[in-house]
Amino acid sequence: MNSKLLTLGMIISASTLTFAQKAQTVSVIQAANEKKVNVLIGGKPFTSFLYPDDLEKPVLYPIRDADGTVVTRSFPLDKREGDPTDHPHHIGLWFDYENLNGLDFWNNSYAIPAAKKNKYGWIRTEKVTGTKSGTTGILAYKANWTNQAKQVILEENTRFEFSGTAGQRVIDRITTLTAKQDAKFTDAKDGMLGLRLVHELQMPTKDDQKFADDKGNITVVKGGADNLANGNYLTSAGKTGDDAWSSRGVWCKVYGKVGADSVSIAIIDHPQNPNYPTFWHARGYGLFAANPLGEKIFTNGKSEKNLTLKTGESVTFKYRIVINNGAQTLSANALNNEAAAFAKK
Repeated sequence: MNSKLLTLGMIISASTLTFAQKAQTVSVIQAANEKKVNVLIGGKPFTSFLYPDDLEKPVLYPIRDADGTVVTRSFPLDKREGDPTDHPHHIGLWFDYENLNGLDFWNNSYAIPAAKKNKYGWIRTEKVTGTKSGTTGILAYKANWTNQAKQVILEENTRFEFSGTAGQRVIDRITTLTAKQDAKFTDAKDGMLGLRLVHELQMPTKDDQKFADDKGNITVVKGGADNLANGNYLTSAGKTGDDAWSSRGVWCKVYGKVGADSVSIAIIDHPQNPNYPTFWHARGYGLFAANPLGEKIFTNGKSEKNLTLKTGESVTFKYRIVINNGAQTLSANALNNEAAAFAKK
């Protein structure tokens, strides 16, 4: 081939790639008269940060891919045909834990009877401490992890960084927890960064499944009969499907078809996080979570991880969530590169 044509072709290809990957503007906008912050990327809704007083924790909900397809389950804040209605505490993207000083922050929801609420913790958002729009959108907030009497156990300071291109959305979450009294995270299954997936990204099964929390409460997840569920998991260690659950890895992704989109969502751990690389609490019914502190159940009792903070001590957790859509999902090699880049942050 003519060398000038080859060079021209390389330039055109590079220019096309650059254009396709061009960063889009992120707008972070406080909603008027609501405890809600809307995040738009490229002028299109991406997600909202919700922190009303009657919600037991702050969440990002709903979350969309770059085409605007919602990738999080609608229930319990909305209703979409086909979405399951189990585990009402699974809302969008959240961060909490099942056993902090004996209180269950993970399973708290409107479904807990008032007589039992004293066994559950509450994450109360004090204020949004900063927002910024631009190539990278910033949203920061302060919250308190409290008991029902509003006594503070932990002070939380979280910073979200949002970015995106024509086919990708990225959320970086950096959360620092500071003990306002001695605090112990007792090794438990349910934690810490959680994402509840839209029905299509569940793994297909027609069988009902039963799951128990640490108090022995049983939740039944109904099997599907509509053939929409087509999701699957893959971890950095090569685990797939149900084998992803309880395994360790630098990253885990779920992928499948949602409408016309081929969607993948990857959660990437950070080497500075406690107990890196994390255990994956990734269930076929649509719970996708990273839990570094659930070692006892994930190893069948061979070892355990209890994290203790003395008053005034802090711990930081960093996670990256990458959402892609298009003809192909992110390859393992691409996710390894993404993880390497995130590790430098």
